[in-house]
Amino acid sequence: MIPDSVVEEVRARADLVSLIGEEVALKRSGKEFKGQCPFHDDRTPSFYVVPGKGFYKCFGCGESGDAFSYLMKRRGLDFVEAVKEVGRRSGVEVRESGDGPREDPHRHLREANAFARDFYRSALEGEEGTAAREYLKGRGLDPETVEAFELGHAPAGWRNLREAAGAHGIGDEVLLEVGLLTTSERSPDPYDRFRNRVIFPIHDGSGKVVAFGGRTLEEGGKGGPKYLNSPESPIYHKGEVLYGLYRARHAIRREEAVLVVEGYMDVVSLAAEGWPNAVAPLGTSLTPEQASLLARYTKRAVLLFDSDPAGLRATFRAGDVLLAQGVHPSVVTLPPGEDPDTVIRRDGAEALRGHLEGAVDVLDRKLGILEEKDYFSSIDRTRRAVDRLLPTLRAARDSTLRDLYVAKVAERTGVRRGTLLEEMAREGPGTAHGRSRTGRRADRSGRAPGTRKRGAGGGLSVPPMGPERKLLHLLLRTRDWVERAAERLGPSDFDDPAYREIFEALVEDPVLSEPPGDLSPTAARRLQELLEDPEELLHAGRVFEESAAQMRARSLDRNLRKVNEKLAGAGSDAERRALLAEKDRLRRERNQISPDWSSTARRAVRARPGSP
Repeated sequence: MIPDSVVEEVRARADLVSLIGEEVALKRSGKEFKGQCPFHDDRTPSFYVVPGKGFYKCFGCGESGDAFSYLMKRRGLDFVEAVKEVGRRSGVEVRESGDGPREDPHRHLREANAFARDFYRSALEGEEGTAAREYLKGRGLDPETVEAFELGHAPAGWRNLREAAGAHGIGDEVLLEVGLLTTSERSPDPYDRFRNRVIFPIHDGSGKVVAFGGRTLEEGGKGGPKYLNSPESPIYHKGEVLYGLYRARHAIRREEAVLVVEGYMDVVSLAAEGWPNAVAPLGTSLTPEQASLLARYTKRAVLLFDSDPAGLRATFRAGDVLLAQGVHPSVVTLPPGEDPDTVIRRDGAEALRGHLEGAVDVLDRKLGILEEKDYFSSIDRTRRAVDRLLPTLRAARDSTLRDLYVAKVAERTGVRRGTLLEEMAREGPGTAHGRSRTGRRADRSGRAPGTRKRGAGGGLSVPPMGPERKLLHLLLRTRDWVERAAERLGPSDFDDPAYREIFEALVEDPVLSEPPGDLSPTAARRLQELLEDPEELLHAGRVFEESAAQMRARSLDRNLRKVNEKLAGAGSDAERRALLAEKDRLRRERNQISPDWSSTARRAVRARPGSP
């Protein structure tokens, strides 16, 4: 037999339209699909598929059912075979035991979470939940919405849940394993992880509670972090779950789009105001696994993240991840400092509807930002703009959309389509034939250019502390400056391909703590060395300015040489005038850069361990 939880997960993930569409020519009819019934001689379309509710029905012969019954009736499969087939199509592993129901090895964890959910919901309804109820009411949530999302309240005491669970035979070891209890150096005795918080249960694909999020009711930082989440456990991997997806999945199919927001309250508030198709990542950047989940239900996503620099970085990272899974993302630009929940509470649902109607394609949003920052004012800045657009071009899996993107970038930047395609192939992650993602070939020894060589004694010889290494060394210790560096420099300002990769990775994820999987081996090794390097640079502000200036000057010198080469072969007066104007601009910018390189070098040397 197959566990009920697995059956329900397969049922929830089944793509009924795709399954039936293999045999029946289905045409959209509003929010449903219709065609000629495969169960009788249907001369006029009377067979309807309702993806939002997961069933089909023929109004001619009366046949109806779900994905399992369709396969059983059409292909003669038994129930177990049908579940396995739908699971195979949906990416769910289905196992059965030949001697009765298979025992779920994590059943005790799921039962602990189910108990905790009921405990928190009961606490919200009791006298101790008054403050939590008032908080939810103040956020515009009615009792029906609170009930639908199973919201609860964690009392302020240190062991309320622990004692209640113990009275029901749920031991500390289970509560610790699932993350409902925690310990500390000051208190080895387990205590409740969630205290004096509004609780948001997190469900998996089959509707089971696998984790919790908690929003503090104490302001001013007295109650710890504003939001606290369950740690990962055997039944919860945050990069593989989306908050609200189980409840939103049918609405996403029905609306043919998903709204991706940042937090629990955004999801709940949107549902309360008539947008039940919203989901949120769980305290992390959108992952490929999460994007793959969304791709099962829709090919359109609308991103509603913060519009500050950090929010824009998250938006574009999420956009590229979605594109790689075949989902087309659009971006909503909210007022500074606002999120969907605050917009609704302050200006009403119609105000948010206006923002949603103004959503633009993710590439158009990138181009707009680059335009605002004057990135198309010169050849050099346009080159840097292309560097920032290439990740999105590479990410687009849909061939038609990718062609449209390439055409738009070619038109806006003046870079030929063929050149863009070469750049996309040459510098894309995972490129074969011995190229790193920077496109530089390895030398005959198998090392990419710039790799440290081992000395005679087998140790690594330390290269000079050049400006690129120095800048990255500083950024890894002062993450707030990553955005500042991205404003001053682009990948093309880095000569060393490995350092260029590291810089791109940092701009993409300023808080990275280990080499991401798409770095070349050389770049990954260099990044690990930088992360482990104990050396500290004195006068960080000056080191940053001088390193950035030296790199920029070197890049400008390179561009000046290229302009001079083009001048030598200029074919018309108009081309010559344009190149002379560009040369004059580059020279003016170059002349403004005159850092004292020697002082930087002296400070770096003095900072090395053992230096006088």
